Amino acid sequence: MTALLEVRDLYLEFKTSRGKLKALNGITFTVQPGEIFGLVGETGCGKTVTGLSILRLLPRSAALVGGQVLFEGTNLLDLSRSQIESLRGSKIAMIFQDPSTSLNPVFSIGSQIERVIRQHMHVGRRQAHEKACSVLAAVGLPDVERTLGSYPHQLSGGMQQRVMIAMALSCSPHLLIADEPTTSLDVTIQAQILKLLRELQKKFAVSVILITHNLGVIAQTCDRLAVLYGGRVAETGSSRDIFNQPQHPYTRGLMNAIPRPGGRGARMATIPGTVPSNPGAMTGCAFAPRCGSAMPRCSLETPPLFTIGENHSSACFLAERK
Repeated sequence: MTALLEVRDLYLEFKTSRGKLKALNGITFTVQPGEIFGLVGETGCGKTVTGLSILRLLPRSAALVGGQVLFEGTNLLDLSRSQIESLRGSKIAMIFQDPSTSLNPVFSIGSQIERVIRQHMHVGRRQAHEKACSVLAAVGLPDVERTLGSYPHQLSGGMQQRVMIAMALSCSPHLLIADEPTTSLDVTIQAQILKLLRELQKKFAVSVILITHNLGVIAQTCDRLAVLYGGRVAETGSSRDIFNQPQHPYTRGLMNAIPRPGGRGARMATIPGTVPSNPGAMTGCAFAPRCGSAMPRCSLETPPLFTIGENHSSACFLAERK
């Protein structure tokens, strides 16, 4: 099967007052048609900036200095500004973490969704309105006409996130990037939004990249995933393989840190240390300073992704022996 999206050896740097910060250091993964692919890791590991790099929604201080982002065979990094702008929203859409900062407070919900539809689908006001009603109904919002006439502050956080999902799906994109779409919501609403994403992914036949730090969200939702650390892929494979047989010490550390039912009073496992501030400037494996299984070579050499099984790889020298 030909991949819908291929991110190949992607490198990204930020210019700062202290020099270059190497945020992405050879990110590589693929997303297949019709699947939900997860990007997981701690804050600062490169998840969000990877999603923004795909759509080139980066600040001026950022520069993509190597690699390719192939979408349906086209390298998005080669497109002109007008070409990438026409692709955003039409073929690739993004849902951001906080809907209250993504929706414009001075425009009604209807005007915001209909503007997106008219811009990308080149239809009239009536058709745009009908399409807006259709997608709002698809995401489970009641009384769509009232919702279209409402302003963002008049909706709850869960309703705002449903509006963002509807807006993202309004032009029938092939790929949807969801960046921590449930973080700002309470647990009950989180579950509803995740269920909705799974249902809409099948209904609209759209591929999804789900960016999150929550392994529980990944387990409920994703077909495959990549565990990121220090701007690199530490481990990648099917959700079943990684949850049943995690291979990278970092992945195992994340798994051990998941709260367990009935574990009241027990000390929660942690990973010592912190994510490096500039992992690309380090020699060797970026996780070595925090790893209980580190060997001398880990501080000298950067491990490649070793194949463990079918579609399962780990960037750890321990996997080289398997």
